[in-house]
Amino acid sequence: MLFNNEMLYGLHDKPKVLHCINAALQHVMASFIGIITPTLIIASTLGLTAEIPYLISMALMVSGVSTFIQAKTIGPIGCGLIAVQGTSFTFISALLVAGLMVKEKGGSNDEILAIMFGICFWGAFVEIILSRFIGYLKSIITPLTTGIVITTIGITLIKVAITDMAGGFGVDEFGSVDNLLLGFTVLVIVVALNTSKHPILRLSAIFLGMLIGCIIAWSQNLLSLDDMVAMPLFSFPEPFKYGFSFQLDVFIPVALVYFLSAIETSGDLTANSLFCNQPITGPVYIKRIKGGILGDGFNSLLAAVFNSFPNTTFGQNNAVIQMTGVASRHVGYYIAGLLVLLGLFPAIGAFIQLMPKAVLGGATLVMFATIAVAGVKILTTDTIDRRKSLIIATSLGLGLGVMMVPQALTQLPPLAANILSSSVTVAGFSAIIMSLLIPNNEPQPSASAIK
Repeated sequence: MLFNNEMLYGLHDKPKVLHCINAALQHVMASFIGIITPTLIIASTLGLTAEIPYLISMALMVSGVSTFIQAKTIGPIGCGLIAVQGTSFTFISALLVAGLMVKEKGGSNDEILAIMFGICFWGAFVEIILSRFIGYLKSIITPLTTGIVITTIGITLIKVAITDMAGGFGVDEFGSVDNLLLGFTVLVIVVALNTSKHPILRLSAIFLGMLIGCIIAWSQNLLSLDDMVAMPLFSFPEPFKYGFSFQLDVFIPVALVYFLSAIETSGDLTANSLFCNQPITGPVYIKRIKGGILGDGFNSLLAAVFNSFPNTTFGQNNAVIQMTGVASRHVGYYIAGLLVLLGLFPAIGAFIQLMPKAVLGGATLVMFATIAVAGVKILTTDTIDRRKSLIIATSLGLGLGVMMVPQALTQLPPLAANILSSSVTVAGFSAIIMSLLIPNNEPQPSASAIK
């Protein structure tokens, strides 16, 4: 595995075109399923089957445009890192509540989508406004809280990866020997190539691992083009295709989730900065966090306009930077181009969806675990005294506890259960509240020093 001092390309380097495409493909493969899955869950649950192809296309297209904005930066918008944007899982529960409410009243597909995109549009301003005050929240955006959030994100993603290695959630052959062997084979290939002395092999480790895994799966009849879902040849973006409406009672939970998303984004961007050899404290770091959260808010507003759900900075691709050794933000432009291409021509995305989950899990297990390691590394940048140890233990205990035993929340009111079902939310809130309430005897920098 690569470490920060083994980077092949730094943040402002311009790799060769083929190297950029190679690295971009690996980011896309690591993030593709995460980008489309929330849309699939929301649309399937609400019975919007006829709209799924178009909604998936828009999710990919908006993800590409949003990733470009984050990497390029437009004025104060963007973080200037390879911060892949995608539809956020965090919003699923709150949006389903809104959609089901309209559906139960006999609302049409257009009316269901109109209310969801309407509240997402106005909710984006919560994150946009919050981003302007990040410099004053020195008690929240600290290595302690972001380290806890990043560690929780990584451990949560490990569960996703190991589930995929076993075949994917809900499949009949879950945990079969064939799935586990396929996933483990891909894992070994990725690790072996990543330890190579040849830069091109390290750069291609994830892509080659997935490619070889797909070939093995095809030879074992675990992958078939006959399963390819019928998709339209071309999808054209149409602003507010389904209309635009608003209801305050379903807006409030979504507004709260936007606040939580901003905290999670600060953690993802901290990990991204760490992997790119960028500072994770000080004015440059705070400016990057402010721009990144503003980018999330602006991109979520853009998503609502073009018929997609809120976007956020993904954690999945951070470890791709670590393992490939490519931190150049110019790769972000290529990632954006590939995602837009996938959105415009949905049949290409349908082909990628055929990839067996075991292959994806084998390729992402180490990557996701690397995110957790990054969180631990951030936590250990300062001495862990008794106060910090208590905050870390309590926050991780609560966050990972609700992930391991989700049944513990079944007796809570639905809204509370939805909010607390996210391990990242619980760990993040716990870390923030305890950091504010438990006295800290260490000297703190003034607010003006971190604006």
